Amino acid sequence: MKKMFGVIGDPIAHSMSPAMHNDLFGFYGIDAVYLPFHVSKENLEAAIKGLKALGVSGFNVTIPHKTDIMAYLDQIDPLAEAIGAVNTVKNEHGILTGYNTDGPGFVKGLASMDADLDSRPALIIGAGGASRAIYFSMAQAGIQRIDLYNRTAGKAEELVSSCPFKVQSKVLDRETAEKSLHEYQLIIQTTSIGMSPDLGGLPLSPENISRGAIVSDIIYNPLQTKFLGEASKKEAKIQNGVGMFVLQGALAFEKWTGIFPDTERMRANVLRNLGG
Repeated sequence: MKKMFGVIGDPIAHSMSPAMHNDLFGFYGIDAVYLPFHVSKENLEAAIKGLKALGVSGFNVTIPHKTDIMAYLDQIDPLAEAIGAVNTVKNEHGILTGYNTDGPGFVKGLASMDADLDSRPALIIGAGGASRAIYFSMAQAGIQRIDLYNRTAGKAEELVSSCPFKVQSKVLDRETAEKSLHEYQLIIQTTSIGMSPDLGGLPLSPENISRGAIVSDIIYNPLQTKFLGEASKKEAKIQNGVGMFVLQGALAFEKWTGIFPDTERMRANVLRNLGG
């Protein structure tokens, strides 16, 4: 019997997950299909009950449901519980378990660029949901110093104070963050600034980025934001958001099937869909 997987969100038509996962099912000879499900906030509880009743084997969760869905799951992985967001659900014998593969996927992508991440002082720009997943996952992975800059300092301070993992952190104002950028060997941009169509936006002045620093922007449309372009001019190593998207999907696929998939194949599929 063909297994069913999917992704729920609102909107959902733009999702590249169906193309990515259906290609993997074909590649690995798995009799399964991955479908997009448009689910509004008011229908979330009914949708989860319906997916469970239909025996859907697993599904991804995207905006705006990553937090609200937690109330309707049977079990939640400790990291997802700490982050306060779920993006992957596995159905095992009728038990729905929620995971967060966004943060671990991001960290796995960073590790492919530098195995010695824990000694690199890091700065995260932004304090939203993506920042929280990345910050907690980096702290859990043992990165020793992670500072934050956010336009609203209180939100960044709340993020730091709520982290259950041991890590050294300071919340910086804009002026301090820009002046001290040269101190950071790992700079992660998690806001929507620079995303299409606002291609000219910069979250911080990149003037003081150090040569050889790793600079990551989780945006993948465009594939190179202005911030990454400026970092490249400073001879930094740059990474766009394709890696995080691919690796969160790879970790979800592994949870569902037991197979860690070919991420280069996944990356090529995503880039084809982006036209890049």
